[in-house]
Amino acid sequence: MIISFVLWSICSVLFLGIGISCRRSKEAVGFFTFVKPPEVEETGRYNRAVGTLWFVVAGIFEMIGIPLMFLQQNSPLFLLIIFAVIILLIGMMVVYTRIEARYRKK
Repeated sequence: MIISFVLWSICSVLFLGIGISCRRSKEAVGFFTFVKPPEVEETGRYNRAVGTLWFVVAGIFEMIGIPLMFLQQNSPLFLLIIFAVIILLIGMMVVYTRIEARYRKK
């Protein structure tokens, strides 16, 4: 199960990379696939907020994956991990819509 945790951690590192990319970007970053970035009033603050969102998601995602090191194969507790990831993703979308509403040009 160590291999699954290593793969899980690689995904978490990718999320960190997305967060770093968002923070360094000079123009507004997009969040959802195939959606144009919104027109925002303060691009720097918007990008920092989105980057921070990705950092927090990467950390929580990594913590959700810690039990992978200790569970046996085909354990029913994997369902809890899947459920936690679904909740994380829904929460991420909710927080992003709030960030977008806060910084969108009026």
